[in-house]
Amino acid sequence: MPRHRFAHALPPALLPSLFIAALCWAYLSAPLAAFEVRGVIKRVDLERKVLVVAAGGQERTIPLPQDVKVLDAGGQPLVDGLQSKELRDGAVVMLSVQRQGNRPELQEIRLGGGPGPNATTPNAPGPNAAGPNGPGPSASGSSAEVKQQDTSGLTPLVDLGEGKYQGFSGGLYPDGKNARPAEHEAAGLSLAAQVQPLDSQGHPDAGGTIVLLGIGFSNTVQAFKGFMDVSAEDRGLNPRLKLVNGAVGGMSAFRIQNPDDGKSGTQYWRTVDERLAAAGVTREQVQVVWIKETDPAPHDGEFPKYVQLLQSELKRIVQLLPARFPNLKLCYFSSRTYGGWAKHKPNGAAPGNSEPFSYESGFAYKWLIEEQLKGDPDLAFAPSGSAPAKAPWMSWGAYLWANGAKPRSDGVFFELNDFQETDRMHESPAGQRKVGGLLLNFFKTDSTTKGWFLAAG
Repeated sequence: MPRHRFAHALPPALLPSLFIAALCWAYLSAPLAAFEVRGVIKRVDLERKVLVVAAGGQERTIPLPQDVKVLDAGGQPLVDGLQSKELRDGAVVMLSVQRQGNRPELQEIRLGGGPGPNATTPNAPGPNAAGPNGPGPSASGSSAEVKQQDTSGLTPLVDLGEGKYQGFSGGLYPDGKNARPAEHEAAGLSLAAQVQPLDSQGHPDAGGTIVLLGIGFSNTVQAFKGFMDVSAEDRGLNPRLKLVNGAVGGMSAFRIQNPDDGKSGTQYWRTVDERLAAAGVTREQVQVVWIKETDPAPHDGEFPKYVQLLQSELKRIVQLLPARFPNLKLCYFSSRTYGGWAKHKPNGAAPGNSEPFSYESGFAYKWLIEEQLKGDPDLAFAPSGSAPAKAPWMSWGAYLWANGAKPRSDGVFFELNDFQETDRMHESPAGQRKVGGLLLNFFKTDSTTKGWFLAAG
């Protein structure tokens, strides 16, 4: 259904209350039977029979049908329904909305913010959706004024060290350090030594391929494209190495964490398989993964709550990788880039990722890696007896966040023109090459990558 017809088919009072968050991520050109909106509860008013939620940067009031389903994070009904104590202020929820005739009606409230089983996800990208080659037109429009946010209080994790951000220490690893703990380093080196060319069935073959797969959303599409562009110009790389861009616009962390959801997760991982096939390689040849993921501008409470939610989603993503890629050895993470120039919408709402959200999301990777370092059995990267690995070995890759034009201690900084004029959030061609260069430098120099990444390795 065309966008203008869909909008006019809805009562004006309900359009902003239910669709404001979904419009950022839903694919508008598909006929919608149902959709899901993620938000955080502000108030449950049973007397007025309304639910007040924050979603899409807006606080809105939604009518509560008497028969609305109320489910826990596992999808089980809460005994007390709308009177359940779990529906408290600040609770993260996923709202499942069904069209009834010409109006949307709330069908289900699911705690935890994860996708529910009942709503479908549109599968055809609309005119403003981000696609495989990058983002579409910005919601804020090219005419929006660029105003840099005050990010003077943000220090890159690599420079924060033992200092604190809202009570949490910096550094990429524990104790404010940027170097891997010795034991984790040794494990990574051991696994890196096993990376070798494989045939399509995953068997060692000197004429085979080593696949490095990129996973993520629209900014990851661009970052990995920049990485591929600068890598193609470098003659010192392993000729058996194949870079495959598996990132897809709009596919944020909570949308890809379940490949069997029959919706966005299934769609995303099917697309990854198609990208591998188009590159002439197989799942069995994927031995290294690079992940750059996020969620939309958080509406799930204050820091660190929404970062911890992203951390849990990333955990589910890395846990599904060993089964999909049986020869996967190594997994590297990179943070978001600077979001302080991101254009706000005409109504003043923050864009998909601005500051401090882009900066703070880096803690999700830091804390997830620390879970593995502490020996979380659900993140075990080495098989134990007959039990397979639960996750790949995880490490930081290139840390990409810098405080705008203020150089980090290693000299990394960003300029306004490193980001597209349309939204100042997605990288421009110059920004893509800059980020790609940071990734290339990491893979050429890191102790766990240079052995298989470089021709001389």
